[in-house]
Amino acid sequence: MIIEPRMRGFICLTSHPDGCAQNVKNQIEYVKSKGAINGPKKVLVIGASTGFGLASRITAAYGSGASTIGVFFEKAPSEGKTASPGWYNSAAFEKEAHAAGLYAKSINGDAFSKEIKEKTLATIKADLGQVDLVIYSLASPVRKHPDTEVLHRSTLKPIGSTYTNKTVDFHTGNVTEISIEPANEDDIANTIAVMGGEDWTMWIDALKAENLLAEGATTVAYSYIGPALTEPVYRKGTIGRAKDDLEATAFTIADKLKDINGKAYVSVNKALVTQASSAIPVIPLYISLLYKIMKEEGIHEGTIEQIQRLYAERLYTGGEVPVDEKGRIRIDDWEMREDVQAKVAKLWEEATTETLPSIGDLPGYRSDFLSLFGFEIDKVDYQKDTNEIVAIEGLVD
Repeated sequence: MIIEPRMRGFICLTSHPDGCAQNVKNQIEYVKSKGAINGPKKVLVIGASTGFGLASRITAAYGSGASTIGVFFEKAPSEGKTASPGWYNSAAFEKEAHAAGLYAKSINGDAFSKEIKEKTLATIKADLGQVDLVIYSLASPVRKHPDTEVLHRSTLKPIGSTYTNKTVDFHTGNVTEISIEPANEDDIANTIAVMGGEDWTMWIDALKAENLLAEGATTVAYSYIGPALTEPVYRKGTIGRAKDDLEATAFTIADKLKDINGKAYVSVNKALVTQASSAIPVIPLYISLLYKIMKEEGIHEGTIEQIQRLYAERLYTGGEVPVDEKGRIRIDDWEMREDVQAKVAKLWEEATTETLPSIGDLPGYRSDFLSLFGFEIDKVDYQKDTNEIVAIEGLVD
C-alpha cells in the first residue's frame, strides 16, 4: 500500500514502516559515530519504543554493546492498517541489533500490569541473569492500578487559577490564545498516580526481590522542568506535581539499592517534539521559538543527541555523576541557559500568526513531528508500495 500521513489534531493515524526503520538507522549511526561508551551491558528499558526510551535503548546497544530488553505497549499492524510507530521502531531496532550480533528482545503490553512485569522478570532471569541499568521512560496518559484496578487518567491543568496564554496550531501556524481551567484534587491525585513514581518503585521492588539487579546497578527516570512561561500549566500544574513525586521517588529507590551499591537518578531532559509534548498547549509554540534559537547557537539536540550525551558525559564518565541541588541530572542545561531563555521570552512577546514564520521554526517542529511517525525522512521513497505487515523478531510471547 502507499502510506501517507493522516492527521487528527495532534495525532497522526498512520505510520510508515520504512520511514521508522530509517529513523532508527539514523540514530544508530549517530551513536556509533560518537565512539564507545564504557557503559551498561545488560539493560531493561521500560517505555522503549519511541522518544527518549528508544534513544536510551539504541545508545545502550550501540554505545556500549549492551543486551537490551524493551517493554512497550504498541499496536500491531493488520492488513490495510499500519502499526503504531513504536511497533515499527522496535521491529527495526531488533532487526539491526540481531544483525550486529546484539541480544535484543521485546515485550508488548501494559507495563503497569503485574502480568507484564512477571513476563519481563522471567525473560531477564532466563536470558540475562541480571540487569545493570533500568531506564524508566513511560509516557502513558492512563494507568490501571495493578492492586486496586482503578483506572487513573492524567490531566494537564494549572493548579489554583485559570491559565491563559498563547498557543499555536502547528499544522496551520495560527497563533491564538488558550485558557485552561484549574485542576481539582482528583485531577492532581490521578495525574500523580499515572505519571508519578509509584510504578517505577514497583518495577525496582519486583526486580530486586528476584535478585535481578546487578551489583552497582543504576536506574534512571526522565523528567522535564521547562521555562517560567510554561510553569503555570506544566511544572506548577498537575504534571509538575507528578514530576515532583517522580523526582522524590529517586531518593526512595536509591535507599532501597544501597545494599547492592546501586544508584537511582532522575534526568531532566530538554523540550523536544514527542507525541506527548505535542498534546500540551503552549509547548509547540515554545519549542518552535526554542528550536530557532538553539539551531542558530549550534546547540540544538534531538532525542538521540540528548541521550548519547547523558550516557557519555553524565552517567558513565568513571567519576561521580553531577547533579543539581535537588539531586537531578541536568541534561537540559543548554536549553535553560540564561541567554537562550532571555531570547525565547523576547520572541514569545512578539509571536503572532504573522510573525511566527520569521521568528520561529515551525517547519522544523512539523518535520520533527512527522518523523515520529516515519514521514519526511531522507532516503525513503514514499511513492512506492510498502508492506505494512512487519514483525518484531524478538517479541516475547
